[in-house]
Amino acid sequence: MKPINTALCSFGMSGHLFHAPFISANPNFNLYGVYERNKSLSKEKYPQVTLFRSLESMLSDDAIELVIVNTPNVTHFEFTKMALNAGKHVVVEKPFTTSVAEANELIALAKTKKLMLSVYQNRRYDSDYLTVKKVLNEHLLGDIVEAEFHYDRFDSNLSYKTHKETPVLGVGSIYDLGSHLIDQTLQLFGMPKSVYADLDALRPNSKVGDYFDLKLYYPSHRVILKSSYFVREPLPGYIIHGTKGSFIKPKTDVQETELQSGKSPDNVNWGIEAETNRGLLHTEINGKIIKEHVPTLQGNYMAYYDGLYNAIRNNKPLPVTAEDGMLVIKVIEGALLSNELKKVIDL
Repeated sequence: MKPINTALCSFGMSGHLFHAPFISANPNFNLYGVYERNKSLSKEKYPQVTLFRSLESMLSDDAIELVIVNTPNVTHFEFTKMALNAGKHVVVEKPFTTSVAEANELIALAKTKKLMLSVYQNRRYDSDYLTVKKVLNEHLLGDIVEAEFHYDRFDSNLSYKTHKETPVLGVGSIYDLGSHLIDQTLQLFGMPKSVYADLDALRPNSKVGDYFDLKLYYPSHRVILKSSYFVREPLPGYIIHGTKGSFIKPKTDVQETELQSGKSPDNVNWGIEAETNRGLLHTEINGKIIKEHVPTLQGNYMAYYDGLYNAIRNNKPLPVTAEDGMLVIKVIEGALLSNELKKVIDL
């Protein structure tokens, strides 16, 4: 079938690291165009692309089928709405929108236009998360009692990107890093019944949230999601306890590092973690106590684009739906309200 002509709304880190390498390496897609207001960085890397100096001119090009909205969070709603109204399928970077109301409006518009609308949740294809998912799917821990997921960093500096440090709705680590952890949690455990959140800004002179501690309540267990910019010694990314045992896995997916080094995602050794980063399983199987390291599955962000192609060309389910993205925002809205009122919020 004909490759899908795809256009990027920007060529910053997201564009040149997380989208362009996969679009250009996948024969089912054609990196057709990029919107850059002033620079021509995409043209230097991909000479065949068409440069657009305005979003309107890009959206008016009938050759484009798919638009990637990978711009600042606060523009996601406006740009996605413009792209859908221009008759384009759309992939929106996480977070989907800044509010549930915006998300629902875009979902309804996409259905009216009979267009595909997906949220780019690449962390569903991290090697560490895929391994955790496999352990849970195989019921190796018994009934889950508690899970704790971390997405930590050590960096007290404010971002040079002013839009990331401007205190408006949609900005802060709860939206940027929290979107990943919340999405993974919803995929593993479904929607929680309620949430309690402690949010803060700990970096010197920070005006946006850079710390969160969420407790998600389920009928039979709890999930804790944490992120801080002051974690010099890495904590396990995933700690899960069940009635039969525990699984502890470092957060060590290598794909972002490989992209930064210039490695192509079509490399046969793509996304393979070092054996030293294997997770530890300590549980009971068939009456026998075992304590062993579990081989890590291969990470593969390309699987998202493979799924997207099948959705657009073969009417298969989207790899990540807009409804998935809306539920993430629903949890974030609950967390923001919980932090404000200092109480548990029903979801």
